[in-house]
Amino acid sequence: MSMKRHATKPQALFLASMLAALLVAPGIGYASPASSHIQAPVKLGSAGTFALLSKTGITNVYASVINGDVGASPITGAAIGLTCGELAAGILYTVDAAGPLPCSVTAATLLTSAVSDMEAAYTDAAGRVLPDFTELGSGEIGGKTLVPGLYKWGTDVKISTDVTLAGGPTDVWIFQVSGGINQASATRVTLVGGALAKNVFWQAAGAVSIGTTAHFEGVVLAKTMVAVKTGASVNGRLLAQTAVTLQKNSVTQPAQ
Repeated sequence: MSMKRHATKPQALFLASMLAALLVAPGIGYASPASSHIQAPVKLGSAGTFALLSKTGITNVYASVINGDVGASPITGAAIGLTCGELAAGILYTVDAAGPLPCSVTAATLLTSAVSDMEAAYTDAAGRVLPDFTELGSGEIGGKTLVPGLYKWGTDVKISTDVTLAGGPTDVWIFQVSGGINQASATRVTLVGGALAKNVFWQAAGAVSIGTTAHFEGVVLAKTMVAVKTGASVNGRLLAQTAVTLQKNSVTQPAQ
């Protein structure tokens, strides 16, 4: 006669706790906070219509495709290296009449306000407190699945392999990076579960680099430059307090 063994209640509790520990163990790649603080989205103000916004200019290797407003201030419009044909949707704003013709619109006051709001958004993101995660992966987030929350690093952040952000359409991710962000070539930032790029904010004190043919999601708030390498694509916004450099890229502002 065969006998079936059933786990006792203490055994079942033990097994459940072991499973939970495995889900958050190093190497599993799933980030789960010890405590969670619901974050409000970073307010972009008048910078919130721009796919590309820079203070010192936008360089470009033809041809890129931009969906969303483009602007640079206080530098002259001559420092915007896009052609009108590369602007698939949106308006190209300049501080003077030296911008790309015939599509550029001179709007110095609007750009001054947008740059000010971009800087305020950077300060807001950098100033959020009570992070859910600190120094996750020692700065390497490739291969991980990241839940909503506030993340903080005192180092550079690397995306050496694909990274996934898992959450719903109202969830918010804020990444505070004291160094730069470096995404490797041919890697992807992927949103799942209904997560939206408009609610993902990457605040970086150093330079941001998006590798060749990589795909990136979210709003970049960069203290310095954003460099997008050949063939890379972005669903988000590149808001840089120095330059934006493009090389045959697609940049699309996120759905609202």
